[in-house]
Amino acid sequence: MLRDSQTAVTGLLIVVLALLIPACHTDRDSQTLRPRQLRDVPANKLAFNFQADVEPPANLPSDEAKSAPAIQQDFDSRRQQDALQRTVMSPDGQRALALYGTADEPTTTFRMDLYSADGTFLRNVTPPTLAVVFPDSVTWSADSSMIAFVGRKSAAAQPSPTPLELQPEPLLPSASPVPTATIGPTFAPLAVFNTEQVYVCNRDGFELRPLTTRDGLIYFGLAWAPDSHALAALACKESEWDAREKEFKTPAGRPRLIMTDGAERLLDDQLAEAPIVWSPDSSKVATAFESDIGVYDAANKSPTQARIKLTETLLTASAAYEERLPGKKIESAKPDQAQTNSPTTAFHASFNPIVRLDWLTPDKLYLETAFIRLFNEPVHTWSRWHLVTFSPQAAVLKR
Repeated sequence: MLRDSQTAVTGLLIVVLALLIPACHTDRDSQTLRPRQLRDVPANKLAFNFQADVEPPANLPSDEAKSAPAIQQDFDSRRQQDALQRTVMSPDGQRALALYGTADEPTTTFRMDLYSADGTFLRNVTPPTLAVVFPDSVTWSADSSMIAFVGRKSAAAQPSPTPLELQPEPLLPSASPVPTATIGPTFAPLAVFNTEQVYVCNRDGFELRPLTTRDGLIYFGLAWAPDSHALAALACKESEWDAREKEFKTPAGRPRLIMTDGAERLLDDQLAEAPIVWSPDSSKVATAFESDIGVYDAANKSPTQARIKLTETLLTASAAYEERLPGKKIESAKPDQAQTNSPTTAFHASFNPIVRLDWLTPDKLYLETAFIRLFNEPVHTWSRWHLVTFSPQAAVLKR
């Protein structure tokens, strides 16, 4: 009997060990897994290396407004009453958006029509009640399936009813009828707002709808994810916009992600000065706050974020940069003077906020520092480019 009990216990232990060995093996394997690519590394697990004063990235998009020649010809010949401001080609090169001003619209707002690439007019995209603002925020999704832009309620005067005493007399039966105006295109009812909101429509210019509906906030700086799953944008209050405008500064807003179903995720409470950029793999976004860079996971499940503080690094780089300028005198300083005039305490004209980011490859994020003021003639000086190279932290690689 005792022998049978011992045999049973031994058999049970063998079964338990057989179950535990695979579990331990799996756990050990999971601890030794290493990320195959940077998209698998959370934002708060990234390490970085900074390189100052590098060559600007290649193929930087130009801020200069351009018009497709075929569409410009259509405006010159058929639509002389409208002023074409710019055209925005779809990534697949098949269609283009024409932004134009009309006589009854302020110079800061536009209307938008859809053209084929060969200059054939297709349809009006925006109704007269909606004004397009911020031409640089008119953007196609990477797959050319959707269009996003910023718009608000049009300020164009609406026709008032004819006063009763001025109404024309009824026509006699023998009188010739007065020709009536041609009926314009019809639009589906559309919600419009007093402040700038994000609107989207499909590639055919249909299904136009507001993606944001937070009247009182001003949205700007739109950027589609490379895989077209979401938009990134900045947004601020009207009072914050006005305050920076009075100081002739570029707008600043709180960064956020906006899904195509309208869901919105605020990324930071601080006002960012650089438009948001996406990593090429759509896994992260980045923006800048003065001399800091914020990096955020784009995933909705357990997202992380990281703040790269570069103030002292950029001050030191500015000191070295100015020492290399032509005509700069290098003087020897006493120890106490050297401490007083250290790079992090002295004034450097070349030390300026981060105003632009360009994320070319998953591991390389370029940043531009510059002095910008929006006077009657915009000032853009002391432009310098730097490079941040990402890699997984050592703790991630040791797993």
